[in-house]
Amino acid sequence: MTLTPDRLAALNSQRIETPSWGYGNSGTRFKTFAAPGAARTIHEKLDDAAEVQRLTGIAPSVALHIPWDEVDDYGELNRYAAERGLKIGSINPNVFQDEGYKLGSVTSPDEGVQEQAALHLLDCVQIMKQTGSRDLSLWFADGTNYAGQDDLRARKRRMRSALQRVHDALPEGSRMLVEYKLFEPAFYATDLFDWGAAYAHCLAIGEKAQVLVDLGHHAQGVNIEQIVAFLLDEGRLGGFHFNARRYADDDLIVGTSNPFELFCIYAELVAAERSTDGLTRATAQKVAYMIDQSHNIEPKVEAMLQSVLNCQEAYAKALLIDRDLLKEAQSAGDVLGAHRVLADAFKTDVRPLLAELRTEQGLSADPIKAHRQSGYQAKVAQERGTQSGGGGYPVKEKVQRL
Repeated sequence: MTLTPDRLAALNSQRIETPSWGYGNSGTRFKTFAAPGAARTIHEKLDDAAEVQRLTGIAPSVALHIPWDEVDDYGELNRYAAERGLKIGSINPNVFQDEGYKLGSVTSPDEGVQEQAALHLLDCVQIMKQTGSRDLSLWFADGTNYAGQDDLRARKRRMRSALQRVHDALPEGSRMLVEYKLFEPAFYATDLFDWGAAYAHCLAIGEKAQVLVDLGHHAQGVNIEQIVAFLLDEGRLGGFHFNARRYADDDLIVGTSNPFELFCIYAELVAAERSTDGLTRATAQKVAYMIDQSHNIEPKVEAMLQSVLNCQEAYAKALLIDRDLLKEAQSAGDVLGAHRVLADAFKTDVRPLLAELRTEQGLSADPIKAHRQSGYQAKVAQERGTQSGGGGYPVKEKVQRL
């Protein structure tokens, strides 16, 4: 099994961003199970991310969640990350946990709450400037639970106004990635309810606004790779939040429940990277690849390693697709012949290729095995202990039951 030099170069340049919250105690909506050694602070999260980067070589950036990862000195945080071979990646504001956001954040009917949320987003733009981050990643829990609860068109206009305000405050060279979610936590209407709503806002707002696709935020049967292809062709695909699902936003490890879907998504991305259309090609080359998972019963670092490696395998398989043969079959209307071209690449075992590639780079051929043998998990478990918490940050106080 071989790759042409240009495709091998593409594989070598692959980068996946890991999320700070994936290293802490975080999990489902119902119960967060405390894990021995789970990171308690942003510095410990960076330490864990450095272990993932040390073993894979393709995960050099870490996404921050504000205020979970808020610090007094972002210059110091940059230095701490750099000393560990890392850099700060996307900045993710939190506009869903404050008590005031009960009826929404930027779309709340309360103008004071709208302003509170907008100011937090603008504060995160300042953090971007201090950390050198390119992307501001936005997800809103805003919505309504009952028909008639609020004016739906007014909420759409409030969302547009807030996004425009943040977009216009972004520094040159940076982007605003607008994420959508089909349903929940709002049960009647979600303000950013699908990729079309996010896309419409981005078109109206400006060139720095791009759509972010989370693999878990879709209904059963939705063709995510088609959405990806459409947004690439429109020049509006900004990034991914990689995870996997059985039903909805399960936040399972990417590539576990539906690896063929992940492969097909990468197949579209590889095609776009080599497109003769300049806009499509440029868009594909700037896509941010980010993990967004809550590891509730899995070991945190090992789960992140598995996630990064699954993305690497999917990308390698997509690079093996015989594009000339595929185009020939498509042009001839050879339905099954075209499908078999994709299936052949998907069924190829790329693990020997990747093991050889890692060895050439001075990395362990088997990162999972190397991690398990390193004693890293036992070491951090002893040093950090076990602390209960949820949502990616430690709980400072426990509520006393009467």
